[in-house]
Amino acid sequence: MTTDTQSPRHDHGPLRRLLGSAFAMLQTRLELIGIELSEEKDRLMAVLFLGVAAMMLAAMALMALTALIAIAFWDTWRLQALAGITIVYALAALFCAMKARSSLRNAPMVFQATLDEFEKDREILRKH
Repeated sequence: MTTDTQSPRHDHGPLRRLLGSAFAMLQTRLELIGIELSEEKDRLMAVLFLGVAAMMLAAMALMALTALIAIAFWDTWRLQALAGITIVYALAALFCAMKARSSLRNAPMVFQATLDEFEKDREILRKH
């Protein structure tokens, strides 16, 4: 009398393929997130560097302009000239602040491509 000590083998082929595909999709999406994050970091660093350089140069130019105008009108209209410069600087600062606020509000969503791919994956899985 022989006893079969081996358990019957279950066919896990389709389930394994499905799980393998799901993990492959997840890995691809995570790689996409990494690429997007790296690109965003590089873009942010470049913009930050250029922004700081522009602010430093603009500050030096504004100081020189202010001194030039104040010296030019020192004997006649010094208070009016300085008040005019102050108003121009304040309006320029307000314009820049409004532009920055608008830019932040209208910025594209970070990881949008990854989220779109996840949505496509979800639709594919719903169909099957």
